[in-house]
This record gives sequence, structure tokens and C-alpha cells, in this order.
Amino acid sequence: MQDMTQGSIPRHVVRMAMPIAMGMLFQTLYILVDLYFVSHLGKDAIAGVGAAGNSQFIVMALTQLLGVGTVALIAQAAGRKDPADANLVFNQSLLLAALCAAITLVGGYVLAGFYMRSLGANAAATAAGITYLHWFLPGLALQFALVALGSALRGTGLAMPGMLAQIATVLLNALLAPILIAGWGTGRPLGVVGAGLATSIAIAAGVALLCIYFLRLEKYVGFDAAQMRARFDTWKRILAIGLPAGGEIALLFVYVVVIYFIIRHAGASAQAGFTIGSRVMQAIWLPAMAIAFATAPIAGQNVGAKLHGRVRETFHSAEAIGSAVMLTLTVACQLRPEWPVHFFTSDPAVLAVSVEFLRIISFNFIAQGIIFTCSGMFQALGNTVPSLMSSATRLLTFVGPALWISSRPGFELKQLWLLSVVTVAAQALTSLWLLHGQFRRLSGAHPEPEVVQASGPAGE
Repeated sequence: MQDMTQGSIPRHVVRMAMPIAMGMLFQTLYILVDLYFVSHLGKDAIAGVGAAGNSQFIVMALTQLLGVGTVALIAQAAGRKDPADANLVFNQSLLLAALCAAITLVGGYVLAGFYMRSLGANAAATAAGITYLHWFLPGLALQFALVALGSALRGTGLAMPGMLAQIATVLLNALLAPILIAGWGTGRPLGVVGAGLATSIAIAAGVALLCIYFLRLEKYVGFDAAQMRARFDTWKRILAIGLPAGGEIALLFVYVVVIYFIIRHAGASAQAGFTIGSRVMQAIWLPAMAIAFATAPIAGQNVGAKLHGRVRETFHSAEAIGSAVMLTLTVACQLRPEWPVHFFTSDPAVLAVSVEFLRIISFNFIAQGIIFTCSGMFQALGNTVPSLMSSATRLLTFVGPALWISSRPGFELKQLWLLSVVTVAAQALTSLWLLHGQFRRLSGAHPEPEVVQASGPAGE
């Protein structure tokens, strides 16, 4: 375990964020590697796989439900120096992971056809999406184990093992993708089947590697069969923090589905362009997301130790670092938004949609970084309801106006992107307001303990 109740806060943020960013980068490369090879199958395949891939937001919502609660409770237990509670939370999170994996598999196979028929731009895109989902679902189900294991490590202040597992799985995925999708070395290309299968195999390997790490090297928390019997009181603690965070990702899924629904009438080129642009945007967001992921365990340990000044300092340090990074990325997207897109497509229509999307949407990068950091702080404080409320305000301000402007004569896609920029800025302000309210409640309810210094002999 790494004790983060002492020492430089900015140093802790950077130390935690760097391996998390690397791990998330390699995780994002799952999507980008698959997208690169799928893009050679045509715009219908891109549109279908892109729409199908958004089902990952549902799984992300459920993994957030699990992971956020696990990180927060283990970090707070570590701050209190309570390893018994940390170990109980870890083992109960594994039990919840198995339950969520089963629900994902059953629900995914039952609803895959309905989901894709609702969003597909045409019959070819719909068929590609259904096929991809059928082979991608095992990987999605295994994400729960990956998140439970990685979250436990982050809660104890260790990010490196999770990063190394992510690197290994992405390298395996990068090796399998050309073999399975394009048929390199076999002469038997599997197309979108190969894309889903490569990712599922790679994620299974990542889970196996982390299990080996826990069995051989991890000392603070570990597998305990006796603690894997359902403990509903512990489930309640995990879910109380995790449910609002999962709801936040579910709202993001609704937001993305609304965009796909609106632009489906513009054809496969529009959906393919948005798919590429949004995937590139997710990769660009990684530094800010890594800082937010680092913020949760750092602040969480200090919440557990009742060091409220360090809790606030964690937020201000993370916000400053994240904003500086996002400003740099905004400038890059304004100057050369076409550079990362050219890697995935040369189709003029698809390229035009992606470039316009990135150039406009980059204006909300700083605001999005603030939202991520606030979300990490809400997790650390053990109350993610304000984060859900903030996301709900964005959904309310975006969906209705988006559906309205899309029905007006002369509608253009850039109007959607501009609306998104405005609503993200409003969400950032809402998050800041709600977080400062939480800070006031924390200081009032739990005064920081005074530091008592030993006095010398009388007369000194």
C-alpha cells in the first residue's frame, strides 16, 4: 500500500496519474487498433462497429457502479489503517463482478439485434454491428473482473500493476487484430468477427495476469473464499457510492445514442465520421481522465484520515494540472484536427465530418477536464450523487434542443457539436458549485483534528 496522507499532493497526483494514463491509453488502443483494421472494410463496417461499440457505455456504467465504490471504500479504509475492511470490500466486489458479468452476457445476446436495428444507418451497418457485438460480449463481461481487480489496487495507492496488465492485453490485441480481422498469415480474414474476438481474448489475458499478481505479490488485500459469500451490508456500501457514478455513465450512453439516432438519416458517412472523431476525442481526453482517476484514491485516503486541508489541496492541484494539459490539447486540435483522423480514413465525406467535429468539440476540453476532476473528488468523498446530478443537467439541456434543431430546415451537424460545447460548459459550472457545497459540509461535519505538539520543560 502507498500512504498518500503524507507528502507532496502534486507529486502524488503525477505519480498516480502517469501509470493510469498509460494503462488507459493502451485500453483505448483496443478501440483504435480495431477501428484501424475495420476502417479497411468500408464505411458501413465503421458505422456498424461504432454504433455497436457504444454498448460499452452500458458496461462502463455497471463497471463504474462496481469500481468507484471499491476504490472509495478501500482508499478510505487504507486512510483509517483498517485492512480488514479493505479486504472485505475487495472480495465482495469480486462477487458483484461475477453477477454483473452474467447479466451482461444474457442481456447482450438477447438485445443485440433490437439495439442495432434501432441505430443502424442501413442494413449492412446493422448486420456488421450485430456480428461484432456477438463476439465482443465475452470481453465486455470480463471487464468487470478487470475493473474490480484494478480498482482495489488503485484504492491502496498502486496503479502500476494495472497499467502493466493493460499494456500486455493491448499488445496481444494488436497482434491478434491483423491476424483475425485482415487474415494476415492465415489467409482467412474474419472481418468484424475478428475485431470482437481479438478484444475478448486480450481482455481474458489481462484478467489472468492480474489474478496471478494478486495470488503471488499483493499483500494488503487478497482472495478469501470465506469473504466471497454475499454480504448485503457491504454491497449496500459499494452501491451507495457506485450507483450514482454508474448512472452518470448511463446518461453518457443516452447522450451518444441520441447523436447516432439524429445523424442516422445523414447516412453511413456521417455515422462513420462521428465514430472516428469521437474515438479520437476519447484518446485525447486520457490525460484528464487519468488525473481524475488519480484524484479519487489520493483524496479518499485523506478523507479517511480526516485531513480536509489535503483533500481540498488534491482538488486544486488536479484541476490546475488537468486544465494545463487540456489547454495544450485544445490548441493542437484547433491547429491540426485532421492529423489523427487521416490515420483511419481517406474518404472525403467521412473525413469532413470527423475534422469538423474535433475542431468544434475541442473548445470544451478544459470544461470536460474540470468535470472529470470534480467526479473524482465526489468519489473520494463517498457521495457521487452530485456528479450524477451534474450529468443529468447536461442531458436535459442537450437532448431536447438537439432533437428540436435536427428537425428544423437547414439543419447541419455542426449545430449539434456547438450545442454540446455550450452544455458541457454549463455542466462544468454545475459540478464546481456542487463540489464546493460538499467541501463546506465536510468541514462542518468532521472538523480536522488538531496537531498536538509536545511541550518542553517548564521555563523553556
